[in-house]
Amino acid sequence: MSPDMNALVVFALVAEERNFRAAADRLGVSRSAVSQTIKRLEESLGIALVQRTTRSVSLTEAGERLHAEVGPAIADMRSALEATQALRDRPRGQLRLAVSSIAERFLSGPFLAAFCTANPDIQLDITVTDEEFDIVAEGYDAGVRLGEVIDEDMIAVPVAHDERQIAVCSPAYRDRFGLPSHPAELAQHRCIGWRPAPKVAPYRWEFADQGREFRVEVAPEITTNEMSLMIKLAVAGAGITFGMEESFRRAIERGDLIPVLENYCPRFAGFYLYYPSRRNAAPKLRALIDHLKRSQL
Repeated sequence: MSPDMNALVVFALVAEERNFRAAADRLGVSRSAVSQTIKRLEESLGIALVQRTTRSVSLTEAGERLHAEVGPAIADMRSALEATQALRDRPRGQLRLAVSSIAERFLSGPFLAAFCTANPDIQLDITVTDEEFDIVAEGYDAGVRLGEVIDEDMIAVPVAHDERQIAVCSPAYRDRFGLPSHPAELAQHRCIGWRPAPKVAPYRWEFADQGREFRVEVAPEITTNEMSLMIKLAVAGAGITFGMEESFRRAIERGDLIPVLENYCPRFAGFYLYYPSRRNAAPKLRALIDHLKRSQL
């Protein structure tokens, strides 16, 4: 019969303390419970491990050998358990995140740098991607996406205030080709489109007119999955492009780009940090959630 692993732990404590009462106190059980456990272990192994007298406890040759073998392993297990408990109480370890490339505010340097400064024992591993996949299956702790694409079984925490998507172009493009007065007129304009991955149709531009939402399937002259390239092309006068207002903010403030069709670009709930629905988030993830709530992006 295989020995009880719990009995080996009791035996190791008895071997360390050389006293049944001291071992019982460390375990929080009675002396007789320790004695009975050692007796069952000896019976299962078919050999005496402990020599008992009214005044002392010593190990037999077999007991000394067993303790020499199992003692270090049990000490390692204790250390591992203590380290695991430390993770429960203190934010530490690697935090893996999958973040949309257009989550500009979340990906801002000051926000993430401040988080790392406040949590030096957490190592951030951020994958910037616009592909949709199961973050749990891929080993991520959390993700950041637009709320509309997050599965309902996830817990979602707002990253920022409402967002909106807008169309933009350069002043040079406006001067040369004019501006559309309605999204339907985009078909007559040069457009720069976006797609999340190869072999995926270009994103259809979303607008609203008096509360009625609709999409325009433009025929882009240039399509890419890189927002920074879209901005560079638009600034260079290559056409009208479409994306999150925050992505274009600096270029608009510099006067390199101008908003187009603003009356058809309503605000909507933006990005969310999302993670699996579990009873308690790990301390490292909870630290990020708390930092997010304090930051007011």
